[in-house]
Amino acid sequence: MKFRPLHDRVVVRRIENEEKTAGGIIIPDTAQEKPSEGEVIAAGPGARGEDGKVVPLDVKAKDRVLFGQWSGSEIKVDGEELLIMKESDILGIITK
Repeated sequence: MKFRPLHDRVVVRRIENEEKTAGGIIIPDTAQEKPSEGEVIAAGPGARGEDGKVVPLDVKAKDRVLFGQWSGSEIKVDGEELLIMKESDILGIITK
């Protein structure tokens, strides 16, 4: 990817949900909610604190994260739809 976010911004690729329920019912595209889970593609260096020092981000590339349904701004990079958001929009990191 040829895009590097600045400051405390993070680029996220949505992870699509399954199109079936546990019972096997297929959900049409119009009834599906946008997924609120994604993979961090790139992260900025961090935000500047009041003392002028850069505070590094807690997330890094390849982290799986949860974010609010309406978080971030949709962008298109190399034909792929991605989200760019501030680290504060991320609710948490999913660990295995």
